[in-house]
Amino acid sequence: MASIPAEPQGTARPDARAQLSGLIFAVVLLDAEGLIAEVNHAAEDLLGTSGSRLIGTRLTDRVGPLDPRVEARLLAGEEALVARDLAIRVGESEIRINLTASPLGGYPGWQVVTLSQIGHDEAAHPGGGEAMLGAPAVLAHEIKNPLAAIRGAAQLAARKLPHADKKLARMITDEVDRIARLIDRMQQLGSTRTGPVEACNPHEAIRAAVATMRAANGAHGEVEIREEFDPSLPPVLANRDALEQMLINLISNARDAALGKGGGGEIIVQTRFVSGLAFSAIRNGRAVPLPIEITISDNGPGIDPALQGHVFEPFVSSKPSGQGLGLSLVRKLVRDMNGNVSHDRDARTGLTHFRLHLPQAQD
Repeated sequence: MASIPAEPQGTARPDARAQLSGLIFAVVLLDAEGLIAEVNHAAEDLLGTSGSRLIGTRLTDRVGPLDPRVEARLLAGEEALVARDLAIRVGESEIRINLTASPLGGYPGWQVVTLSQIGHDEAAHPGGGEAMLGAPAVLAHEIKNPLAAIRGAAQLAARKLPHADKKLARMITDEVDRIARLIDRMQQLGSTRTGPVEACNPHEAIRAAVATMRAANGAHGEVEIREEFDPSLPPVLANRDALEQMLINLISNARDAALGKGGGGEIIVQTRFVSGLAFSAIRNGRAVPLPIEITISDNGPGIDPALQGHVFEPFVSSKPSGQGLGLSLVRKLVRDMNGNVSHDRDARTGLTHFRLHLPQAQD
């Protein structure tokens, strides 16, 4: 029998294990006793534990307590199961997921369970970005007119202010210019990109956003903003203006939440390098590593449970005068940069975390 020629190196078909490792949602294999037999990398990330610690334990112990109906179906392991918008606990945090369970034919009691965090699920809010941009696009022209007047007034004030105060006037003109550039991009509804991405220092964007918020802090009460930066963090691949806008929106929301504490409000802006997190960029259909994490945390009362699964949808807000566009804009901008945004609540520390995950710029 003629032998099959070996495939050239680098073109071999990925085996099942490689395919599972590359999936962006968590996959858990349960044996006939309901114990975890195998997990992929995404499951380790979601559950916050290594595979060696997960194997041999019960999934329901790791994510419970579950809805009793879902737990009963999982334990039976006899029928396929689909559960959407399911609340689970991972450590001290509560997150919302979509869950599926598929029995394995020929292996009684064995099943494959998938867990997809709603905050990470691209399909959870189809068309959200386009819907979100509709209202700002209509208002863009009207917004730019007063912006021009503000810029002109700031330039005039800069000529008359003492030298020590000119920095504030320059901050106003810089922010007006940045907002104007953002509005220009929002008017281009057919564009598939937020703007050109390039290597940039995430800490510079963070500090610019924090400076803007600190300048506005006096009008809203005092909230401490603490920085916890990883000095070795490599450059991020992002659009600098869009990144700063996302940070301003997230820090502004965190400030409002911390003020609701009634005193002792605090915001923590943290950066770190993580591995293993991937996001599927729909435009090019490939998995993009997102090792750069920026977390904005606040010690406010947390998000209304009724809104937790909808905070990134347009026109959803817990503020009496809120328009519900800030987080929708964050989601649109970060997705345009092949990144991701999610949130969770740490009940143990009393902190709400919003996390940006972005790609690293290559040399």
